Amino acid sequence: PFSSAARHWRTMLAYRRTVCRRKGLWGLQIRLFGFQPRPDLRNVAIIAHVDHGKTSLVDCMLKQSQTGLEDLDMGSRVMDSNKLEQERGITILSKCASVVVDDQKGEKCRVNLIDTPGHADFGGEVERIMNMVDGVCLVVDAAEGPMSQTKFVLMKALGQGLRPIVVVNKCDRDMARLGEVENEVFDMFDAVGADDDQLDFPIVYASAKMGWATLDVDGFDEAKDMGSLFDTIIDHVPPPMVDTESNFSMLVTQTQPNQFLGKELIGRIKSGEVRTGDECHFISPDGTKSEPAKITKISQWFGIQQTEIKVARSGDVVAIAGFPTAGVNDTIAEIGVTDPIESVPIDPPVLSIVVSSNSSSPLSGQDGDKNTFPMIYDRLMAEAETNVSLSLTKLSSEQVQVHGRGELQLGILLEQMRREGYELACSSPEAVLKEVEGEMMEPVEELVIECANEHSGTVIEKLAKRKGDMMEFDQSDTRSKMVFKIPFRSLLGYRAEFTQDTRGDGVIHSMHDGYIPYKGPITRNEKGAIVSTEMGRATSFALAALEARGKLFVSPGETVYPNMVVGESSRDQDMDVNPCKQKELSNVRAAGKDEAIKLTPPVQMSIEESITYVREDEVIEITPKRVNIRKMFDAAERKKRARASKGK
Repeated sequence: PFSSAARHWRTMLAYRRTVCRRKGLWGLQIRLFGFQPRPDLRNVAIIAHVDHGKTSLVDCMLKQSQTGLEDLDMGSRVMDSNKLEQERGITILSKCASVVVDDQKGEKCRVNLIDTPGHADFGGEVERIMNMVDGVCLVVDAAEGPMSQTKFVLMKALGQGLRPIVVVNKCDRDMARLGEVENEVFDMFDAVGADDDQLDFPIVYASAKMGWATLDVDGFDEAKDMGSLFDTIIDHVPPPMVDTESNFSMLVTQTQPNQFLGKELIGRIKSGEVRTGDECHFISPDGTKSEPAKITKISQWFGIQQTEIKVARSGDVVAIAGFPTAGVNDTIAEIGVTDPIESVPIDPPVLSIVVSSNSSSPLSGQDGDKNTFPMIYDRLMAEAETNVSLSLTKLSSEQVQVHGRGELQLGILLEQMRREGYELACSSPEAVLKEVEGEMMEPVEELVIECANEHSGTVIEKLAKRKGDMMEFDQSDTRSKMVFKIPFRSLLGYRAEFTQDTRGDGVIHSMHDGYIPYKGPITRNEKGAIVSTEMGRATSFALAALEARGKLFVSPGETVYPNMVVGESSRDQDMDVNPCKQKELSNVRAAGKDEAIKLTPPVQMSIEESITYVREDEVIEITPKRVNIRKMFDAAERKKRARASKGK
């Protein structure tokens, strides 16, 4: 069932499309000023909310295309080639692939696919590839419907004038609610300001897991492959309008290392053609030109593999080598080109942390071999050159402030550095504020929550204390869906609390939604820390006594040191303890038998969880072997500061 508004718009747009087709205007290509279409090529991005089946859909398309991947295991997720992506089950980096399909005339057509991340923290990966494609496939879960990141990626696609194809995935699930999801998708398109052409989106029903797609909502039993999706892409996504008469130019959208060539620059050729050995230069966004250099290699994707080619034309998505100092948003062009290509603007970062060396730790230098600040700073600079949503501000000779989109993005970066052998320390996170016309503004998030009805009251109460404003509230027999506008800093540390409040049954997602005037201090239910006063190894005897006083972060035998946070106190004040204390022994036989000590497994936090948990007077120590939290001051200094704060 469709809403009345949806039925009206669909009827009007269907009539408009029929009239255009009868007049021969639908799909008309205009050759003007050297531009002409390339009917043998389509460039498409696959965008979606996290865990809506986007990567599985790309795997299925690769398997059923003419790329030699027919034996691909559908559970392999070949596009998630990064080790961290495979461990966490999410897409972190945008990646290219291509398939070859037959169009309606039986001619071969290459479809370049760009798989993008679904998590909001990696939204910069989605934004920067929008100038490489002519259309997008918006994947929506048939049960969950459009979520916060669905709206974000859709806004970016519509802002570039692209016409999306909606793919309702996981239609084979018993919980699928197709009619309601279609209405929600249409309402979302209308809410973000889609024009008439963009509102006339085709809907493809699919099951990436089962390997089929169809345009018929009642034809699931007859669907056998992804042919309907391929046909819809060929028909709906316009071929690139290429400029064959101008000089060669290409905007660098992504870079990737190459052990033989140093660096490869990935992008879509905007104009002209390029051959191996051509002499070109690169132009920075500010107009600065480099010295001429020869292109040493050109490659494009066939399936998931890169294949070297000798010549590439306007509209192709290629990787070019020969410019080791060029980076993202630079323009590679022939010598005659003087102006850079304008890049897509990227949303500003909303979170920052201060990164430094771990030299003040008692265990400094024992785990990592890359522990000096110059090494850490060079690694962060290299990351900022390829990650457009990341920026750095050097504060001193020993500290650098890292700005990003969220704790997950920064946590993934620090985890990568940890695995590369780096040892460092980082501070508690802060929201990135900005001043507009003399007024301090802070980032605000659109928070979408779904939970059981019995937990909705607790959620509303806690978000109200964090200065969240409820915008929507829908309730069914068993579930509640709520939408809030809340300051970004209010969400730091809330997700773990939300999981406890909803007994792990709630769903929470957020999306950056601009800036609002600064709302002042925010109340949080922070508890004190259990802090070690001794250097040594934690003992079962000491931890058993501490277990009743809070949650423990360490296990018996683990090395502890002064000012290390070994647990969370049940009270709101810090507690200094000796986790190395051993049971006193004597030569007197005990009257009874000693009971075996049984401890609850300690809480083990990931780096991103530690980022949201750490307090202002603490730092996170990150080494290849451990992730600890340490107080910045000793017990005497902390007591002195506590008395001073109470006096104020």
